[in-house]
Order: sequence, then C-alpha cells, then structure tokens
Amino acid sequence: MIALDALLGLSLLPASALACLPEQEDLLGGACFSHPATGTAAGDLPLLAVDMPLLNGETALCEVWHSPGPMQSGRQGAIRYRENDSLLFGCLSLAETSPDARPPLQLSAEAAYQSIFELLEARGFGAVLRFWNYFPAINQESHQIERYRQFNIGRQDAFLAHGRTVIGNVPAACALGTVSGGLHVAFLATRADVIGIENPRQLAAYHYPSQYGPRSPTFSRAGLVRLGGQAMLFISGTASIVGHQTLHGGDVAAQTRECLHNIAAIVGEANRLAPDAGFRLDRLAYKVYVRHPADLAAVRAAMAEHIAAPLTAVFLQADVCRADLLVEIEASGGHAIADGAGA
Repeated sequence: MIALDALLGLSLLPASALACLPEQEDLLGGACFSHPATGTAAGDLPLLAVDMPLLNGETALCEVWHSPGPMQSGRQGAIRYRENDSLLFGCLSLAETSPDARPPLQLSAEAAYQSIFELLEARGFGAVLRFWNYFPAINQESHQIERYRQFNIGRQDAFLAHGRTVIGNVPAACALGTVSGGLHVAFLATRADVIGIENPRQLAAYHYPSQYGPRSPTFSRAGLVRLGGQAMLFISGTASIVGHQTLHGGDVAAQTRECLHNIAAIVGEANRLAPDAGFRLDRLAYKVYVRHPADLAAVRAAMAEHIAAPLTAVFLQADVCRADLLVEIEASGGHAIADGAGA
C-alpha cells in the first residue's frame, strides 16, 4: 500500500481487489481498463471504465491514485470527483451527439472540457497536473476530418472560452483510441503551481504546423509540481517524434527506443528545473499503449534494454493519435508507487 506520509501515490491492482482495499478514505480516483469495459463497485470513488484490452495477461486492471484524507466526494453535471485540501481527481464520460453539422466528437470534447474548467474554478483548483483522454476510432475520418483533429478543435475551444492559455504552460495529457464507448476524460488537479516542460528534441505540440490539423494539440510534454516538498513529474503520452515528424515508420522496436530517448530528454529537463528531484527512468511508473498486440514482445524487449531495472508498467492495446505511430508511452514519478505495482 501507499506510505501514509505520501501526499500522492499510485496503485496498480486487479479490479476485483479494489473494493477490498482497507483504507478507502485515502483513495482519490482512477481508471479501470478491460475489454469490454466493466464497471467496478467502489462506492463514490470516481473511476473511468475504459474499453481497452490489457496485454499483461490480466482481464481488468485499475490505476488508482491515493492521497491522505479527509476526502470529499461530489458530482457536478457528468463529472464525478473526489478531493482533499491539495488535490482533486475527476472523470466523466460523454456520448457523442451533435445538434448541428459540427462533428459530434468536437462538440463532446468542448463540452467535457468546459464542464471540467467550471468545476475547477468552483472548487478553487487552479492548475491541472494531467489529463487522460480516451475515445474510439481516433484515426478514422468523419465529417471530412480525422477524429483526433476533431477532438483537438473542441478541446482548444474550451481552453479559449475559459481564458486559459493554449501555448506555453498547458497541462500534460494523452489521447488514445479505445475499442468502443464515448469520450472518457480523467484529470488530476492541484492548487499548487505546475510548470509545463517541453522536450528539446521535439517541437512543442501546440506549435505543430497545420499539416497535423487546423488546431494544434493543447498539451505540454510534461508537468512538474512540488507537493508537500516533493517534486513530482507527469509525462504526457510520448511517441517516436523528433521535431514534429514521426520516425521509424513500421519499426516498433525503433519507435519504442525513440519514445524512451524522448522521455529521457524530458527527465533531463525536469532535473534541470528541479535539481534536487533526482528523477530517473528506472523510478518512473509507465503506461505503454501498443497498437498491435503482436508487437508487445518487441516493445518490452526494447524497454528492458533501455531501462535496466524491473519496471512498474501497464501494457495496453490502443490506437495512437497518428496512424503511423505503433507505440506511445506515458510516465510519472516523484510520487509513491505501491509495492508490487505493475508488470
């Protein structure tokens, strides 16, 4: 379990074990992954149920964030949330509907983010550490535009409507394709200051050229925060991109190595900004999204070669935001990680 003095901790555990946790008062929320998606009985804990197959052999796995109580739970519209004095975790799921000719996913993304910003403003949480976005058919085209690009338009419209910057210090995030379902969004927010980190090997995503869509993606490569005197790092979904171009098309092992080079560069930037943090690749918790299940062995081998230590990692089958990307890796560190978490 998570150390009692940790301001933030992460557990990875079978969904069947969630209801049996003895210290329910320290749970913030999280997401459960399975195919098909299955709800989990966990009281008022905000949990996404995501239709995304696991590649570790499990049938259903939950990623759960912990923080010391006392906790307060609530609902605002479609959002379920749970908070203490320092952190708020929330999630929502929306069906895709549109009252006009605009793409339904674009409108759902705008509505989801508008409601999130309204909640955070009402609860007094000024910064978001991390967004997780999941929706089906991410690479497919509808309404004459790719669905990931639809999502980017809707997300950015909500940022602008709430007077939030769309370049520079924006939150870390990921966007992955699920097997089915609507739009699922989870977020972890704080009252502390969060520093957006960019990767010197990559063009900032919010400056991508128009070839990637009419609106650039609104996220930083990572977010750095200090909570309770401890520096913590939240690394966005990271792929085989240098500058703004995909590298190593068709070679999943080379793409995995490039992902890890990019994560190493982000860790270097974080350590430059927080010299006392000592972030290391072998001390991060990873979530690895693999497009083709047959590539799992190559991805794991490349990670083992690059990170010579037992990994805390979850491996999921998911479509990545560019059709030529075969793998995406996100990570976090500086927080507590439950003993035995991962695979």
